[in-house]
Amino acid sequence: MRLIADLFLLTGAMFIFLGALGLIRMPDVYNRIQAGTKAVTLGAMGILTGIGFMYPQWWYKLVVIMGFILLTNPVSSSAIARAFYIAGVKRWHSSNDATQKNKNTSEAQEKTALQKETS
Repeated sequence: MRLIADLFLLTGAMFIFLGALGLIRMPDVYNRIQAGTKAVTLGAMGILTGIGFMYPQWWYKLVVIMGFILLTNPVSSSAIARAFYIAGVKRWHSSNDATQKNKNTSEAQEKTALQKETS
């Protein structure tokens, strides 16, 4: 049982670490919220499951905590993202997005110019 508990604890800790790394590496607030929430939720489930294997008498309490985390983390991250959206926080756009947008704009302008010439 101890080995299984240790594996769950290690897996949960890895997911929490990756969530923290995602908070640092992601380019904008929306990506950071998504990376942090999903990874930390999964990491917390792993850690709580590992604790459950270490202390079987705590299972019912841990299941309640897991349910609470599974219900509240996605809702809270959505509420935070919505607040940022309402506050006017812009999404991050890569240089590839800007290049593609400029290309589409210039193609549209060329099409309009051709239509005017043929009319």
